[in-house]
Amino acid sequence: MVFLRNLARMLERTHVRAESLLVLLGLCVLMTILSPETGDGDKVFLLTSNLFNIILASATVGILAIGATFVIAAAGIDLSLGSVLGLSSVTGATLVVILGWPWYFTILGALGAGAAAGAVNGFIITRGKVPAFIVTLGMLGIARGLALIISSGRGVYGLPEEILFLGQARPWGVPTPVFILIAVALIAHYVLAHTPFGHHTLALGDNENAARATGVNVNRQRMLLYTIAGLMAGIAGLIFTARVNTGDPTAGLTYELLAITAAIIGGTNLFGGRGSILGTMIGALIMGVLQNGLNLMAVQAYYQQMAIGAVLIAAVWLDQTRSRGMQVQ
Repeated sequence: MVFLRNLARMLERTHVRAESLLVLLGLCVLMTILSPETGDGDKVFLLTSNLFNIILASATVGILAIGATFVIAAAGIDLSLGSVLGLSSVTGATLVVILGWPWYFTILGALGAGAAAGAVNGFIITRGKVPAFIVTLGMLGIARGLALIISSGRGVYGLPEEILFLGQARPWGVPTPVFILIAVALIAHYVLAHTPFGHHTLALGDNENAARATGVNVNRQRMLLYTIAGLMAGIAGLIFTARVNTGDPTAGLTYELLAITAAIIGGTNLFGGRGSILGTMIGALIMGVLQNGLNLMAVQAYYQQMAIGAVLIAAVWLDQTRSRGMQVQ
């Protein structure tokens, strides 16, 4: 009991919902029971190869969700994350495969394209005073269209070995994307929880006028937040590209929904003021386990989309119910 109380306090300090951990554990148990068996009687869900598949899928969504966490914690929204991932994937691959530039331009191109798209979002939102919903919805179409134009609607194949290492290598038996996810998550957690930038982000989401009164440069803060979200989409696009050895203009379709859902499930308040990178990682794992389990049970894709949408609605509803309960207390 003492351990559980200490764990609950630790989770509360990091804004991680204890319910999220319970949902993850319960979902793992459920998917284990429902998943098919191998010829040897082992559950497919528990196979090492399948667990690595879950982690690999969660790595891309998890990094994308980190960007969503920063933006949502500041009472913003970014609906363009999935499309920016696709644009970053195509840009990085095109520079090396089509134009023949050195291999490291895949990294620079992917990250640069993502950060640039995020900066454009932030500039229009802050300077043009256009609602974030409208701006990022427009960028969703623009980024996807640019990706299709750059690639002529086809995948860009044949990346160099140095890039494939980022997506396909397994140092010490662990996939490289997992190391990238851990590194990005640790840095993001420190920034959001232990730096003035992170405190300003949460203050901005809690009360913009109060944040401005305390000296926070609101426009610069929002600009940086959307740029960070775009950069995270660029990193996710790089990992996706390295995994499949292709710059794919259709990469990231509906990934913005997965990223936003993972952030909210993990404890980030959809209306700002609260955010947790550690919670977002739990949320990303929940989405990874859910998708993997449904795939193992041969559930058709459109039913999966319905399930993910239902999870998003339930997560927001529970968050608002919890917030109202805290206000009453």
